[in-house]
Amino acid sequence: MDIRCFIAIDISVQIRKELGELIGILTKHNADVKWVTADNIHLTLKFLGYTPENLLPKISESLATAISSYEPFYIRIYGTGVFPSRRNPRVIWVGLEDSGILKTLKSDIEKSMSSLGYQREDKEFRPHLTLGRVRSNKGMIGIENELDNFREKDFGTLQVDRVKLMKSDLNPKGAEYTCLYDMMFRRK
Repeated sequence: MDIRCFIAIDISVQIRKELGELIGILTKHNADVKWVTADNIHLTLKFLGYTPENLLPKISESLATAISSYEPFYIRIYGTGVFPSRRNPRVIWVGLEDSGILKTLKSDIEKSMSSLGYQREDKEFRPHLTLGRVRSNKGMIGIENELDNFREKDFGTLQVDRVKLMKSDLNPKGAEYTCLYDMMFRRK
């Protein structure tokens, strides 16, 4: 059986709570947006898609090897915006301060997954946390104006000390995530 999977960094409860409050503010604009529930907010490092269940141990092993040299590090959750542009918004996001170590981690994970046959992503990695997916431009002017109020907002610092291989089950109420493997970085 195939399982829909991705590799991610979990977000702390406190930061999720703050982002949930921001989503609450944004939903008042009645825009045509599919909002992420605060509990599901995470940083995706690699979307694997539908994966044969018998491949999961190899993925876990390859991922453990890829992260074996990493020690815990910190990233700052900072600012808001939309992708790809204000003229054509598709994703409403909260940013992560540019972190070279995060980009290196993403690259190492890409290499390890490509060795198992997963296609490498060619586009530049722009670390962000998705708050919502825009379905149409209805109500987006209000959302974008509201986001301007949070453009310089510091949502806090997150210690990154592990990556997770996650299972994603799609259902009418939205995605449900389950952790399949939780792999910690080495300690100093």
